[in-house]
Amino acid sequence: MTSAQFLARMKKRELAPAYLFLGCEVYQRRICREALQGAALADADRDNAVTRYDLTEVELAEVIDDARALSLFASDRVILVRSAEAVLPKGKIADESEDESPRGGQADLLAGYMKDPSPGVVLAFDCERFDLEGEDKTKVDRVRKFYSAITDVVEFRRYNVEDAAAEAVRMASRAGLAIEPDAMALLIESLAADVARIAVEIEKLALYARPGRSITTDDIGALVPDARATTIFVLVAALGRRDRARALAVLDTLVRDGEYLPLALSFLSGQFRLALAAKEAGLRSAQQIQSHFSRTGVPVWSSRAEQVSQTVSKFSSEQLKRGMRLVYEADKGLRDARPDDRIVMERFVMELTA
Repeated sequence: MTSAQFLARMKKRELAPAYLFLGCEVYQRRICREALQGAALADADRDNAVTRYDLTEVELAEVIDDARALSLFASDRVILVRSAEAVLPKGKIADESEDESPRGGQADLLAGYMKDPSPGVVLAFDCERFDLEGEDKTKVDRVRKFYSAITDVVEFRRYNVEDAAAEAVRMASRAGLAIEPDAMALLIESLAADVARIAVEIEKLALYARPGRSITTDDIGALVPDARATTIFVLVAALGRRDRARALAVLDTLVRDGEYLPLALSFLSGQFRLALAAKEAGLRSAQQIQSHFSRTGVPVWSSRAEQVSQTVSKFSSEQLKRGMRLVYEADKGLRDARPDDRIVMERFVMELTA
């Protein structure tokens, strides 16, 4: 089931004896974990009603024994079990069946408990190490197989850029925070659409902002420690518009602040590639660009689509190809022995905007 389906069940207090949480996404997992405790325990003392285990430190048998035991302090209990994947066999025995592995019998132990679970006890096994897609999919399938006795499986999939942006807007609204569109795009891009980190930064921004004041890109650059420096985005935008004066002014700021200039080249190269693809596909408006790349699986949000649209309008196809060659040469120049970053980048700006 999805996290939304799980939360709907928690609102109705429809509790299962055990759950398996799968996936790397942190934000929804935290919400679901809190919802589970709220539904199962109501106003009970959580210090006595919630028990936490880590299967890298204890055996599954110890967890099952605790679930079967009666508590003197709480009639309803929640047992949170981290590192659910730790019960899987490792090394050469990983390809053998669980029944032949040293820990194989633990699956039968869990299945036996699920046939007769303790009333008032909810187990939540959590596997957050593996992603649901990509190279981890096989490992996730092995976790599913081991915990097949648990029928209520909650999947926490990573947010895509669009969903992360929508969730960030909702967070800002709940916090009473006004964030300018460019600043919101920068926040999402700088934190790689990680909604858990976005939530933390929005909480900080809410404490920082004065009533009636909107959060700008300068605020994001100053307050978000992992943000890809705002000035880098400004430089890329200026070069994308072929605005030489603005690009040189921003470059001066970057050099004085000691920013990592190859990062700007990396962003610009990506923008040029998108612009060239858009031009070859005959795309003109930002809406067409966003729709086209979203259909092909490339995440492009509205502000980025607008930047690409500006680049398409300012550069011909040949100029975009030349621009990518200049990016390569500038990047190579920055990696030479004892380069002067300012001279390399100023030459790049002058040639690109010629």
